[in-house]
Amino acid sequence: MIREISRVSKPGRRVYASVKALPRVNNGLGVAILSTPKGVMADHDAREHNVGGEILFTVF
Repeated sequence: MIREISRVSKPGRRVYASVKALPRVNNGLGVAILSTPKGVMADHDAREHNVGGEILFTVF
């Protein structure tokens, strides 16, 4: 069930995060979607591939 979708990066304010600074959405129950050099992926996939990027939105 999706309770909330919130946009993080906006045209006037881009939000970037390294692998170590990726957010844990709702204590791991939610998902942050990132645009990385290896493509668009979820936060847990980005940690697995060891890449950071622009945080597009969060879902929980």
